[in-house]
Parts: sequence; C-alpha cells; structure tokens
Amino acid sequence: MLLATSAMAATALTTPALAQKAANTVRFAYDQAPESVDPFFNNVRIGVIIGANVWDTLVYRDPDTNEYKGQLAKSWKQIDDKTIEFELRQGVKFHNGEEFDADDVVYTLNYVAKPENKVVTQGNVNWIDKAEKTGKYTVRVVTKDIFPAAIEYLAGPVVIHPNEYYEKVGPKGQNEKPVGSGPYKVSNYVPGKSITLELNKDYFKDSPKPQPKIGKIEIRFIPDRQTQMAEALSGGTDLIMSVPKDQADQLKTVPTLQVVSGETMRIVFMQMNILENTPAPALKDERVRKAIIHAIDREAMVKNIVGDGSRVINTICFHSQFGCTDEGAARYAYDPAKAKALLAEAGVKDLTLDIVAYRERNQTEALIGYLQAVGIKTNLRFLQYAAMREVITSNKAMLTHQTWGSFSVNDVSANTPNYFAFRAEDITRDPQVRDLLEKGNNSVQPEARKAAYKDALKIIADKAYAVPLYSLPAYYVASKDLDFKAYPDEMVRFWAMSWK
Repeated sequence: MLLATSAMAATALTTPALAQKAANTVRFAYDQAPESVDPFFNNVRIGVIIGANVWDTLVYRDPDTNEYKGQLAKSWKQIDDKTIEFELRQGVKFHNGEEFDADDVVYTLNYVAKPENKVVTQGNVNWIDKAEKTGKYTVRVVTKDIFPAAIEYLAGPVVIHPNEYYEKVGPKGQNEKPVGSGPYKVSNYVPGKSITLELNKDYFKDSPKPQPKIGKIEIRFIPDRQTQMAEALSGGTDLIMSVPKDQADQLKTVPTLQVVSGETMRIVFMQMNILENTPAPALKDERVRKAIIHAIDREAMVKNIVGDGSRVINTICFHSQFGCTDEGAARYAYDPAKAKALLAEAGVKDLTLDIVAYRERNQTEALIGYLQAVGIKTNLRFLQYAAMREVITSNKAMLTHQTWGSFSVNDVSANTPNYFAFRAEDITRDPQVRDLLEKGNNSVQPEARKAAYKDALKIIADKAYAVPLYSLPAYYVASKDLDFKAYPDEMVRFWAMSWK
C-alpha cells in the first residue's frame, strides 16, 4: 500500500515542502508525548529533544568531537574530589527577559537535588549534594560522593532554569509555559497534541550551539505510525524519526524524501519482575528467566526487523559507555529446545505473562512470537511511556519490553543503575548488584570503576535478571531539501538544521 501511493505522493509533496521551505518552518512528528516539558520531570526522548533546544546547560559536549566546551559556564575547575567551581557567562537572558547569573544555577540544582521534589529523572541529579553561590557569576557544585561523571551530566540532562520564574511557578508552571535560555523558545504548547518552537533572536552569540537558522519548529505528537507515514508521503511533515526498517526501506523510493539511518546509544531489553510480591511468581525461578532469553533469536531480529546499525548486546549497557563490557558475562544462544527443557525442568506449564511496551510494536510482536513458540503465552499491554512506567513502579509489571537512551550520557552510571540500583524501576533488587553499581558510580580510580561495573553486569547476566536484546538504530525520513545530520545520541538539533 505504501509503495502504491508513492508516485502520487511524490507529486503532491512538492508544493507543501516548498511552502515550508519558504516559510522557514520545519514540521516534526513524534510517536510519544512528553510526560512534562520540564526536562527534570520527563523520561521520553521527545522531551529530551525539546529540552536541548529550549534550555541550556553549564557545559556543552560537542557531538562531533566529544570535547567539553563552556555553555552557560565560561570555564570550570576541580577544587577537590567533590567540588567543581564554575565561572559563569555574563549577558545571557532567559526567554522571559530574566538575566542569567549564579542564583539560577544554585536554585535549579538545589531544587532538583532534594528528594522531596520528586524529580522523575533521579539518576540524573541524585549525585548532587548542593550548589553554592560564591559570587554573582561564580558557583561551586558539590557532589554527595566522588562522582567522576559529573561534567558529563552537566553537559547533558541537567539544564538550568530561571530561578525567579521557577520558584514562582514550579514544575507545573514550567511545563505549562516553559521558559529556558536556549536557541528556541516555546510559543505554543497543547499537552498531548503539539508544541511550537520559535527562534530565539536574542540567543547569546558565544554559545557553542550554532545560531539557529530555522525560524519555527512545529512538533506534533502522532502515536500511530501509519498516520506518520501518510503525513510524510503527503507533505504534511518535514521530519520523522524512529521509522521501522521496512517502512524506511520503502520510503527510499520516494524522490522528494531522504532516509538517513545509523546506530544510536539506545539499547533494547526486557525486564522480568522477581520482587517478593511479583504478579508473576514463575519469574523468580532462574531457569524460567534463562528459558525466556534462549527463546529469542536476537540475531534474526537484528537482521530482519531492526536493521542496519543495530548489534546484539549481552549486557545492559551501550558499548561506547564508560564501564560497559560483556567480558566474562553469560551468553545465551538462540535455542528453543533448551528453553522448553528449562521450562519443563522448572515444572512450568501453561505459563501466561503480561508484557508491557511503549514503542517499536513490531519488535514486541516478534518477541511475543518467539515466546509463544516455546509455550509461553503473553498478553500485550501497549501504552504511552508514562503509563508503562506507572505499571512498573507500582509492581504490576511481569515482563517489559523497553528501550533506554541514557539521556545521551556516555557513561554506564546513566544506564544500568536506573534499573538495578534500587531505584523506582528496579524490579530485581539484588543488593550485591546495587553496591557494585554504586561503587562504580563513585570510585575515583577509572580502573576501579570499570571493575565494579564489570562485576555488576556479570551478575545481572549470569542470573538472567533481564533480557539484553540489541542496540537500536534510528531511521529518519525527511524532506530532501532539509539539511540535517543524524547523531548516535538521538538528539534532534534543530539549531543546526537549515534548508538547502
């Protein structure tokens, strides 16, 4: 059906695309809506994308060189093992006209660091002890423990809010009427439907983010993939991402579109609830968990469903992240006969499990097929991310099919601990794993960090606490006239785009 409409759509697309180019507007569609536009209360990739375009951070990591550069901070230095001092940039203004200074940094970091404020992205901020003002444009950030990855987080998910505005409206108001200092400002937001960004004409010239060229970004949240495809073919959108491989392959034939792909930092995995009061007691048996892993042909999924740029993973982390390794960890080959034998050995018959998922439904359905082939029936609950997370954190999940992009932080501390260090989404809760991960997060010696992470990852694999699947490539489909680059961190940098 998609190919049958391509020729007609190619003709129809020309006029709308040219109109958007003339209007200097990019229309972007995404399949999930953010829980909140406030970056500290969001766990969905589109929220991360909006956050990076609307807000700034103290430090900027160049996506091409991985070099750290000053953004809201001009420079920084390590005072002691737990203290970093920042000299802040002067002359920066937030979108509401507030001037940026040390008060904004101190208020933001101290607010998000307090557990009672219930930041959703706890792993991004729970290392912060406090921030102290030492001058109008100087700040010290103190970590709870030795935390070598601090600059990486301050260059990623830890944005800075305007203190006067945030103190007045809080996360609810920041979500309803977002105010940042970034290259784009929010001009309209309809929760669950759309958000419109407009170029910030007053964006500071010394930012390592280039001055934006696109005047307006119209983002719509469209859960249905087929609707997204139809929009792309008819010229209703200029950019969509995370397109399934088969559909991306077909869209390559449309002359007015371009398809760009590549591996991302996002890993795909399944969790298995083994808590004391799990709704699926069978999962407490290690043989059942191993049977589930042996039942899935990950290599075939990568080749036939997931696509170029993907690779099978054996531990719950992304290969480029500091501390990620699968050395010495148990590996589970595709072996349905062994899966059946393990289930029989465990005395499990007629097992039915709920599986919750929120994206890549075609992949979830493939997983369901593999489980069914060894005698495990499943009930699929396909939800928006926030609803799925609620199922997990309230201990109502059995199996999960998840992805995690680590907020683009290239360090294991942003990945594995989120699911295995006794945080809200940990449905395993092994104290030994938790302690090793915390040691890895907080050791001063790089080799000690690596060793701790390696031991934790090995236990997770050996005890089959989760099903590591593969890294996820991203397929972008865009108007052929849009000049943009796909990055491994899945960050859509509107400020770096232009029309050809």
